[in-house]
Amino acid sequence: MRSRRNRKRLLGGAMAGVLATGGLYVVAPWQSQAEPPGEKTVTATLFQTPYAKVGQACTDSLGPSGYGYVEVSPATEHIAGDQWWTTYQPVSYEIAGRLGNAQDFEAMVNACHEAGVKVIADAVINHMSAGSGTGTGGTEYTKYNYPGYYQDGDFHGCREDIKDYKNAEEVQNCELVGLADLDTGSDAVQSTIAEYLDTLRGMGVDGFRIDAAKHMTPGDLEGIKSKMSDPGFWVSEVIHGAGEPITPEQYVGLGDVDEFRYGTHLKSAFQSGDLGQLKSIAEGKLESGKARTFVDNWDTERNGSTLSYKDGDLYTLANAFMLAHPYGSPNVYSGYEFSEEDAGPPSGDEGFTRMYANPKITGMVGFRNAVGDAELTDWWAEGGALSFSRGDKGFVALNAGDGELQKSFSSSLPAGTYCNVAQAAPDDCADNTVTVAEDGSVEATLPAKGALALHTGATQ
Repeated sequence: MRSRRNRKRLLGGAMAGVLATGGLYVVAPWQSQAEPPGEKTVTATLFQTPYAKVGQACTDSLGPSGYGYVEVSPATEHIAGDQWWTTYQPVSYEIAGRLGNAQDFEAMVNACHEAGVKVIADAVINHMSAGSGTGTGGTEYTKYNYPGYYQDGDFHGCREDIKDYKNAEEVQNCELVGLADLDTGSDAVQSTIAEYLDTLRGMGVDGFRIDAAKHMTPGDLEGIKSKMSDPGFWVSEVIHGAGEPITPEQYVGLGDVDEFRYGTHLKSAFQSGDLGQLKSIAEGKLESGKARTFVDNWDTERNGSTLSYKDGDLYTLANAFMLAHPYGSPNVYSGYEFSEEDAGPPSGDEGFTRMYANPKITGMVGFRNAVGDAELTDWWAEGGALSFSRGDKGFVALNAGDGELQKSFSSSLPAGTYCNVAQAAPDDCADNTVTVAEDGSVEATLPAKGALALHTGATQ
């Protein structure tokens, strides 16, 4: 296989679990996983965060807060440039980009695992670059020639941009914004991609976010998985488009699918001041066990289709709702502040939103872990406020309005004194306790843009 020498170079020879004796690949049986395996199903995406800092975040915050997964930005050599999207134009499968090298990456994976956090790598396998030059690791490349990996014949023959998203063949064979589109139906291309993904698995990566999955057929992706020794957990990026022939539902056999319709639904409800819309949040979308939910990501925060950190307290409340509601597997997005859409990440610590570490969010991660799969009950909504229970394990109330809300809420919680984990950590909530009466009622006052979250794992 053409890229084996590159894989060895990438790992420095450490390929435990990838190759069997004699250098032959052992293809183990695998099964699609339609939700993150394990009890802790919340993911934190640390967009464009250097790998060393991701490892530290796992140790300091993600692990202690109860996150099950961290998603990291692409681990490939890429085109030179300061813009965020340069990491989405790979020029080789070496780990030699601005976020760190192979040693940084492997150390990050180890640190996260030690903290009890699994790692999802963002995998860019649909395409390569849109031009020619020298990559961040020194690789000389042209648009259709990547030494040791791909030559002209490894790319689709359509060398034009996608124009009609209602033409499935065009979407999956032509070029996405000028990026050289790999022929992922080719056995040779599938083998090269499988080797790269197996390399990351050999470094301890637990799963993958498949970038631009919509631009590859499910059959092509199945072909790649079949060539891997152990594919791990997959989540596919498939953006829903009204009337388009390619749908998110077509990819659920591969694993989870990012549910973009969820974020737009949240934006509509929170910005309109009608949280009652959220009662139907699961309708017209993927099945809950196959959907990864998010308030926003790096694309939607820039195109305005969802809420973003710029929406302040409403954004925090939307994340709290996502973590409290049973639909889907939640993904808390943490990016950085920007004024220019193309702006790359900060060079230092300042400017990253660190949403994953916001106490109003970490408390809700604990809430999610505590209530598990408990059913949704006691739904109430009026204007910009709502409340509901998660069986007899949890209760949440949100006030997205501009004024204070004082109300006696109905819950299914046992009587007792609870910590409001939406405002304080369970071990430091002396001034944030709430009493639940014998009949389950909760007398509470919620400030404007405030939240209340109680669960049986955080009582006084």
